[in-house]
Amino acid sequence: MTTFVLIHGGGGSAWDWHLLVPELAARGHDAVVPELPIGDRSAGFADFRQAVVDAVGDRDDLVVVGHSYGAFTAPLVADRLPVRQLVLLTPMIPRPGEKPGDWWGNTGYREPEGLSEEQQFYNGVPPEIVAEAPAHGRQQVSAEWDEPWPLASWPAVPTAVLIGRDDRFFPADFQRRVAADRLGVVPDEIDGGHAMALSRPGPLADRLTAYLVTSAGPGGP
Repeated sequence: MTTFVLIHGGGGSAWDWHLLVPELAARGHDAVVPELPIGDRSAGFADFRQAVVDAVGDRDDLVVVGHSYGAFTAPLVADRLPVRQLVLLTPMIPRPGEKPGDWWGNTGYREPEGLSEEQQFYNGVPPEIVAEAPAHGRQQVSAEWDEPWPLASWPAVPTAVLIGRDDRFFPADFQRRVAADRLGVVPDEIDGGHAMALSRPGPLADRLTAYLVTSAGPGGP
């Protein structure tokens, strides 16, 4: 039984994964869904990593999944724990020493025009889930935004980038370019938007568990 460590994105919470967790369980796997301390104004990357490490406890056979801004934290966990696979899901892929606040300009990101926040983040998500989402969002006031990403290099762990073909927030062509530039990889692709754990939890669980076949041991991205 593999443990999937599911790290939410910016302003998110464990709720973001609530439809995916039972899908993973139905396939025979455990899931850990930590809450990052994004409401703590003093919390930095070290605190984010520790929150995940504490949630994992003594579990092993770990696959760490970082969604969107959670991709800044996922490699920090892989640098500390024996992780068999990293999966960066519709991610913000960091560089050593890069501040999250600088990532947008450094990657040449351009916000889609003429789309509401709901249209950017929740396309394809059932309306009743979209209506529930605001109750589970959190204000992100933590200190890591202006903190250089602390790793000197990418951890020696097999790393996959999984993007949504229908992502309106981070369009697929943008994601392909950033993944090639920063990790030298061609992303895997799946139908769905930015919040595919809410729109397509079953197909996402299938893709995540398929990585178990190919992640036999440590290696680079």
